[in-house]
Amino acid sequence: MEKVGDFMTENVETCSLLDNMFEVAVKMQEWNVGAIPIMDGERLAGIITDRDIVIRGTAEKKPGSTKVEEIMTKELVTVSPDSSTDEAVKLMAKHQIRRLPVVENSKLLGMVSLGDFAVRERTDEQAGSALSEISETNYNGVQH
Repeated sequence: MEKVGDFMTENVETCSLLDNMFEVAVKMQEWNVGAIPIMDGERLAGIITDRDIVIRGTAEKKPGSTKVEEIMTKELVTVSPDSSTDEAVKLMAKHQIRRLPVVENSKLLGMVSLGDFAVRERTDEQAGSALSEISETNYNGVQH
């Protein structure tokens, strides 16, 4: 059984609750990422995606100075490094998200994305299936 820890990106860049929407967008561009974990000290407080910035920020005409806490996702879906890749893919499909923070003992260890799973043959089919489910948009919610 393949584990999430074998696929995750470690030492991910993070932002803090003190950052604003503009600063996070600039960091996403600099780091070439679509999601950034938001930390409150050592605690994972949320995650913000490029889609969050567009839907909850720009589309609602919020200024770039809007605190990240106002637009980030606070109800986190996470996995542990020992979780199976199958479990992670099912979580992504169920919650219609493409990225998961990898957490152990309340500590952020890394991030894993649907694309990370697609690089391995064995999970490629699972990732494709999850992407199909995720892409069936729920217009009442925000996808990640």
